[in-house]
Amino acid sequence: MMDAIYIAVAAVIGIGVGFLAKHLQVERARKLEEQEANRIVNEAKEQAREIEIAAKDRTLEIREAAESEIERRRNELSKEDDRLQRRRAELDNRTDRLEQREVTLNKRQSSMDRRANELNTLHDDALKKLQEISNMTNDEARAVLMQEVEKEAQGDMARIIRQIEAEAREEGEKRARKLISLAIQRVASEHVSETTTSVVPLPSDDMKGRIIGRNGRNIRAFEQAAGVDVIVDDTPEAVTISCFDPVRREVARRALAKLVLDGRIHPANIEKTIEKEHQDVERSIIEAGEEAAFEAGVPNLNKEVTKMLGRLKFRTSYGQNQLAHAVETAKIASVIAAELGANIEIAKGGGLLHDIGKAMDHNLEGTHAAIGAEFLTRYRVNPEIVNAVAAHHHEAEQDSVEAIIVESADAISGARPGARRESLEQYIKRIKALEDIASAHKGVSQTYALQAGREVRIIVRPEDIDDLQATRMARDIAREIEETMQYPGQIKVTVLRETRAVDYAK
Repeated sequence: MMDAIYIAVAAVIGIGVGFLAKHLQVERARKLEEQEANRIVNEAKEQAREIEIAAKDRTLEIREAAESEIERRRNELSKEDDRLQRRRAELDNRTDRLEQREVTLNKRQSSMDRRANELNTLHDDALKKLQEISNMTNDEARAVLMQEVEKEAQGDMARIIRQIEAEAREEGEKRARKLISLAIQRVASEHVSETTTSVVPLPSDDMKGRIIGRNGRNIRAFEQAAGVDVIVDDTPEAVTISCFDPVRREVARRALAKLVLDGRIHPANIEKTIEKEHQDVERSIIEAGEEAAFEAGVPNLNKEVTKMLGRLKFRTSYGQNQLAHAVETAKIASVIAAELGANIEIAKGGGLLHDIGKAMDHNLEGTHAAIGAEFLTRYRVNPEIVNAVAAHHHEAEQDSVEAIIVESADAISGARPGARRESLEQYIKRIKALEDIASAHKGVSQTYALQAGREVRIIVRPEDIDDLQATRMARDIAREIEETMQYPGQIKVTVLRETRAVDYAK
């Protein structure tokens, strides 16, 4: 019985001690939380105090900057006000001088008006006496005199113009024919119309799927790395590469051909192959530029100029390779310069570099002649060669005979039979433009473009156009064609004026 009592008492004591310990633990935790809360509040107050101090400092800086800016503006306004005051004083002085000059001029004008009235009176008296003697009014006499003088002058002018033009044309054609034939004979290069294709042949149509890749990842990686568009259409066993930059297009064509041959087409190998082909094409560009300079006989060119010249290997114009055209132009220019006694080195350099702007004109604004001239000036090329490049399409003034020779050699190279070609649509547009230019002139009856656009023949109405006007019309139409159209070689303009007298015997 006592044991049970002891056990109960012990249990009660244990419960009391446990309760007391729990109460102490809870009280300790509450104190810790209060301390932590106080610490956080103190830190927040300290941060707020720091932010407030920083804000006050920033406000002070802004206020000082604003005050200094206001002071500067105030000084500027003061200076501007002083300047306006001086200008106002100057204007006032100038106004006073102008008023004095106006008074003087008015006095002088009054005197001149009196003298003019006196002269008019004398002139009218003389005219009345002349009219009484000739029985004709002043206007009638002037009209008769002007008609006679005009007829005589027109006849003389037309005859002299025809005579001078015939003599100059005959002599110029003989000399030009001799020079051009000699130049073409000595530079007897072979011409075939080139077409740079962007088509890559495939061993089979199954290769198209490998080029595209799963979900198009291969073709996207290729287009992104090469900077081109790959067109996979229904063309059997071929894909097309499209890009405005001929060098990038050539890199992409070579890389895709090598990938097709290798068979390992995946993004990592695509980037590696394109990078390697880019380096190979860059080397071939430099080699092509060096070979062209050596073949044309133009040494010591800047490396960047040689590299840019080599890019013309991948550029064509109407099917004519521009690098081959540049070399041929240099050779023709050197022959013509030798015959005329001009500077052969300048002529060769201008002929070789005259179209170098075409290697970069898709990246820059302006014509290829202006772009090329600016590029050559940057690399300290001879100014006479730069002028020949800038002026070979009459976009700048030709400062030397070598510039004219380069222009002529360019036209000869581009006008060779088979050297250039153009599409049927472009040909029809050019012929139509020729006929429209001629038909727009007053007095034209019919217009025909002949010899594939190398000649335009214009028939005029004889009652509207006389001989002198026909000569002027031919010159005006030729000049308008030069200013508004682009064409290789030259275009002959012929104006025909025919008078027919018809009668019937009854």
